[in-house]
Amino acid sequence: MTNNSVKKAEIVYVIQPIESENYKILHEEAVALIESAGAEYAGTIYQNIRTVDPATYIGSGKLEELKERVGDLELTVLFNGELSPSQTLNISNAIGGKKVIDRTTLILDIFALRAESSEGRLQVELAQLKYLYPRLKGKGEALSRLGGGIGTRGPGETQLETDRRHIRARIHTLEEKLKETERRRAFQVERRKKDKVLTVALVGYTNTGKSTLLNALTGADVLTKDALFATLDPTARSFEIDGVPLLLVDTVGFLQNLPHDLIKAFRSTLESALHCDLALIVCDAAGDFQTQYATTLDTLNGMGFAAPFLVVMNKCDLKAEQDIDAPRGAVFISAKEKRGLDTLKKRIFQALEDKFVRAKLFIPYTAEKKFSALRPLLYAQTLKYTDGGTEIAAIIPAIYAEQFREFYHN
Repeated sequence: MTNNSVKKAEIVYVIQPIESENYKILHEEAVALIESAGAEYAGTIYQNIRTVDPATYIGSGKLEELKERVGDLELTVLFNGELSPSQTLNISNAIGGKKVIDRTTLILDIFALRAESSEGRLQVELAQLKYLYPRLKGKGEALSRLGGGIGTRGPGETQLETDRRHIRARIHTLEEKLKETERRRAFQVERRKKDKVLTVALVGYTNTGKSTLLNALTGADVLTKDALFATLDPTARSFEIDGVPLLLVDTVGFLQNLPHDLIKAFRSTLESALHCDLALIVCDAAGDFQTQYATTLDTLNGMGFAAPFLVVMNKCDLKAEQDIDAPRGAVFISAKEKRGLDTLKKRIFQALEDKFVRAKLFIPYTAEKKFSALRPLLYAQTLKYTDGGTEIAAIIPAIYAEQFREFYHN
């Protein structure tokens, strides 16, 4: 259920010692999440604590301050952490029945807003139901506090909320449907390998410009928007480097502390990154790229990622290269202004050089018929016709190189 009017959200930010160094970054992300959900940021209450209150997350004094602050205002209270079902209820009761949501609920809400493909919608619903299921109490009192505005897209306030058996059955159905889509995706991956299609995956933090880069490299017209999780469903487009066709795949962006179940639910969407020949980790050069880079690598490594990768520092039109302490070997570009793309293409091909052999071939006219069967296996760069035959400068996939041995020409 979605309310079309603009809603406001108040952030309650509990700062624990473990995150004292980067709480400002996490707060900025919370504000961006609110705006990406189509709501309006109303303000923030901070509290430094050593341990989370098991009953109300924050102390009674801060709860009273929160109650006075929200008063009779129509807004949602967002806790920039994860609340238990009892905490959600207790906090809501303490502040006059105001709707209370946590960070995960808000992220799921945005995902439900962004998902367009059938697979994406299945993944979102599954993640939502798995998150909501343990929060069912009695007749769904905890969920009733989610009604209206942000945090309610997807399953919504339906009979599902009051029927645990129905939810378990629905979760099972969704998991079976997603297993089928995973089988189809695995088949696609195997077919690409069989067809020797090399895949380059765009991975990284959300809103670092991955979709803009995909458009710049391929000439596509994929949605680009200054918002978190603007594109959720994977997008694949073909492009060429030196006449060699490659497949460029855009994936869902990452964020700090993404819930494990959410990552698990979207694993099939990220399969292209796990099975790619090369990954481009795209970072925002004008933002906190160290955190973006570390978060991306941690998330990928936790999924078994083992592919080679390049670090791409995007948005260099907003910050000078000499002011960027980027990871060693990073490529500096501006996808928006299409700066540095030739250098990026060169580095991509260098990273894939073990997949190819550059060779000069000479094909006597008397061997044209024999060569014609091999011709589709190479990518010709130049052709020169001589009295005795054809000279070809070519790029040959390494797996086929030996088949051209008799035509090699110094």
